[in-house]
Parts: sequence; structure tokens; C-alpha cells
Amino acid sequence: MDQQRLIFDDVLDALGEVVRALGGPKVVGPAMRPSELPIDQAAQWVRDCLNANRRERFDPAQVAWLLRKGREANCHAAMHFIADEAGYTRPAPLDPKDELAELQRRFIDAAGSVQAIGERIERLTKSPLQSVK
Repeated sequence: MDQQRLIFDDVLDALGEVVRALGGPKVVGPAMRPSELPIDQAAQWVRDCLNANRRERFDPAQVAWLLRKGREANCHAAMHFIADEAGYTRPAPLDPKDELAELQRRFIDAAGSVQAIGERIERLTKSPLQSVK
């Protein structure tokens, strides 16, 4: 297994480490732009996006995709670089089980809120004569 680098010159360098961990531009390019470009052109697009001297850039959604896929590949280079540069404590990836439990808790809370709102709407839309019965 290859050792991941710990120090990066800039965010593009850190994103490049994520791309390397994911299998390189020939894997990442087609995954990011599956129907837009042939494999070799998609790979070149990734290389261009990682080159500060080129015009091509990843958009924010594509950076987020790289961060997510990097986490799945246990490569946190870009996330750590961004946190370090912005003066934040490095985040720890969520365990998928913990993430699922948190999403389930939020879903139950939201469902309770929706039910309470529905009951409040029902009370407010009843006519005063109906509530006297």
C-alpha cells in the first residue's frame, strides 16, 4: 500500500493526492464526467483542473464529490489541507453507522415537527362554532 503524503503546497496538490488515492485521472475523470467526455479527455480534464497554470477548475460540487470519495478511500488530504489553511481543527470522518443513526434521529425529529405543524394548522382552520361542540 502506498504511503499518503502529509504536506501539500496548495489545495490543488492536496486534491491531486485524493485523485491518486482514487486510482488516478483515468479513473476519476470518467467517474466525474461519465457521459460528457471520452476516458482520455476526461482524464486530461482532471489533470488540467489540478494544474494551476491551466484555465480548467473543479466547481464546488466537484470538490465536494472529491472530498466524499476521498473519505470513502480513507484519503483525507484535501479535507485536512482545507481545515489547516482555514484555521480549523482537522475533522474526523463519521463512522457510517453513526451517520445513519444521526440521520434517523433527525428524520424522527422532523416527522414530529411536521405532525405538530399539521395539528396546529388543523386547529387554526376549524371554525369557532365547530370547536364549541
